[in-house]
Amino acid sequence: MRFFDRTEEIASLREARSMAEANAQFTVVTGRRRVGKTSLVWKAYEDEPILYFFVARKAESELCEDYRLEIESKLGIPTMGRVERFAEMFEYVMRLSAERPVTLFIDEFQEFFRVNKSVYSDMQRIWDIYSPKAHLNLVVCGSIYSMMTKIFKDRKEPLYNRQTRFMTVRPFTPVVLKEILAEYNPAHTSEDLLALYSFTGGVAKYVQLLMDAGATDKMKMLDRIVRADSVFLGEGKAMLIEEFGKDYGIYFSILSAIARGKTLRSEIESVVGREIGGYLTKLEKEYEVVSKRQPLFEKSATKNVRYSIEDNFFTFWFRFIHKYNYILEIGNYDSLKAVIARDYETFSGLMLERWFKHALAGTHRYTRLGSWWDRKGENEIDIVAENELDGEVAFFEVKRKAGNVDMGELKGKAAAFLRTTGEFKGYSISYKGLSMDDM
Repeated sequence: MRFFDRTEEIASLREARSMAEANAQFTVVTGRRRVGKTSLVWKAYEDEPILYFFVARKAESELCEDYRLEIESKLGIPTMGRVERFAEMFEYVMRLSAERPVTLFIDEFQEFFRVNKSVYSDMQRIWDIYSPKAHLNLVVCGSIYSMMTKIFKDRKEPLYNRQTRFMTVRPFTPVVLKEILAEYNPAHTSEDLLALYSFTGGVAKYVQLLMDAGATDKMKMLDRIVRADSVFLGEGKAMLIEEFGKDYGIYFSILSAIARGKTLRSEIESVVGREIGGYLTKLEKEYEVVSKRQPLFEKSATKNVRYSIEDNFFTFWFRFIHKYNYILEIGNYDSLKAVIARDYETFSGLMLERWFKHALAGTHRYTRLGSWWDRKGENEIDIVAENELDGEVAFFEVKRKAGNVDMGELKGKAAAFLRTTGEFKGYSISYKGLSMDDM
């Protein structure tokens, strides 16, 4: 699959390189695995040779030998010979950049935790000494979000706030997914587009795997995902165990419950069988896998709270792959596909609501987007979109089929919202139905 989108991110990385000609720049690029961080950096700097240091899990001295050969190959200059410690290598590059601009890209930066933790304090010391006169464009990239956040946003860590920009790479937007699918399957249907979004969430690697395999409609996507040699089947477990560590079992139980529709804390605890407050907080604040949702204008910070998995792929993986792993263990892939097909309409209906929230956010027409439900569970509005600048608010009902949208019911729910919250007085109000026809 060819490279799509990322124009803003590329512009930011190139701006950093330009600014480094006057002052050293330190850019942090992070985001979930498979989202395309490394490809992004390579694309941004494809017009010049850059130093690429990949932090593999091996001895520090071996890494330094790899980096020494990289410097000699890319810059065509001899280095200082055998080096045992990364600090010496980094200091050499910093000093070199005082004489000539250098772009250094360090990939899987968080892996230094396993190689040698002192690398971070060494880098802080060297950066503070040499950066005033250096012309280094330093880009560090990491996939384990919690570790990268700790390195740069924890006040106790040596590299706290040393970065000059912090870039989080997000999955492809609905607009970009439409562009990709239109190129690979010009005759695609809305069902195909929704399937691509529901299964991948716009994560670049997953989209690429499907497009390169010719899986450009709903059934072909499902066939590619659920098969003996599929990388998708073990993906969720492999990624999240690395994030969660030894407590992954509890986290998996929580996420499984949420994926099955248990969105209240009490419901989740009844499934897990224990108090989970601390785990939910970590999932939300540290790992950013779960989102704590409340209805718009809810005054209490603790009442009327629902939890959701923000990543579409993880939602799909826990809802179907993890839950029905016993079917996979006996190699009955057809039965799992039948289960997914059976429950797909309900699952994709939730994904369709998420699609339109992302699509509406991408229009930049609104200053506030959210959902609303009352505490009794009698009224719920899929999307409330406010344009504060123009004094407008739109209430949206989302259904897979346009014929299932009941505008009278939507207006009744909106009236309940206006009575309960007292908001949007004097606003121009509109009511709209959204379906797969509007994708």
